[in-house]
Amino acid sequence: MSEPGKITCLLTEWSAGDQSALDRLVPIVYDQLRGIASDYMHGERPGHVLQTTALVNEAYLRLIGRERVSCRTRAEFFAVAAQVMRRVLIDYARERNRQKRGGGWETCELDDVAVLSYDRADELIAINSALDRLAAFDPRKGKVFEMRYFGGMSVEEVSEALDVSPVTVARDWKIAKVWLRREIIPWSPDAT
Repeated sequence: MSEPGKITCLLTEWSAGDQSALDRLVPIVYDQLRGIASDYMHGERPGHVLQTTALVNEAYLRLIGRERVSCRTRAEFFAVAAQVMRRVLIDYARERNRQKRGGGWETCELDDVAVLSYDRADELIAINSALDRLAAFDPRKGKVFEMRYFGGMSVEEVSEALDVSPVTVARDWKIAKVWLRREIIPWSPDAT
């Protein structure tokens, strides 16, 4: 069976409730998941990066915990994986901010945790909050932004996952970026 056919078959089994299908699927798509995780990490300061392996592993653990999954295609699976990775990053950013403000400290091995830059934690939380507001009144634009920004998916992959034309995805992407930028950095008369 071809790799795309095998992926589709495993996704069908997983959507039907066979959790072992996810275990068989992940090794096949692991490099692509690492690519998505790597795309998330662009822009981080060198030496203060959430490790891509840790992000993929955490996303995998969260995917295992999902009871109802409906992924019929490879693109839908990667859209779900991108959404899960976004949630992992947001949770880490919130935890970093909590600790930065005096939250409880725990001892742990450095190899067991993912390190997120303090510089980007506030930015990531601001993007997430603005994205939630965008998705509340325009869910498709919110999904497009999430899949492109957090998932590193191409216009064509998002088009396939959302079953809309690539032109629509490109237009939604452009509008979402402008809207989110305006939400995160509100205009003021003093701004240049």
